[in-house]
Amino acid sequence: VQLVESGGGLVQPGGSLRLSCAASGFTFSSFAMSWYRQAPKKERELVAAITSLDDAIDYADSVKGRFTISRDNAKNMVYLQMNSLKPDDTAVYYCFTNIPRRGGYWGQGTQVTVSS
Repeated sequence: VQLVESGGGLVQPGGSLRLSCAASGFTFSSFAMSWYRQAPKKERELVAAITSLDDAIDYADSVKGRFTISRDNAKNMVYLQMNSLKPDDTAVYYCFTNIPRRGGYWGQGTQVTVSS
């Protein structure tokens, strides 16, 4: 299983970024996918999650109305569109999936920095 995030960077407050996660090594369309983030000196937290068939999506309260998670099962990709970014959104963002009987898998993370 391999998860590779991309799309992070430096953005001004109020700006937007789109994170991507390329998945391989498993049947992508069969499993839920999630985005987590970890800010300095803070615990890793769930940002957004999407089921395998897009029939259920969940967001952290702190990002509701600003972030959108989506997936493309044909391309084995999951995305996180982040709008109206705030300095508090600064963190390393990770892609995650849990495969029953195999365990949880993390990507290497991509840094998002929101600063003027």
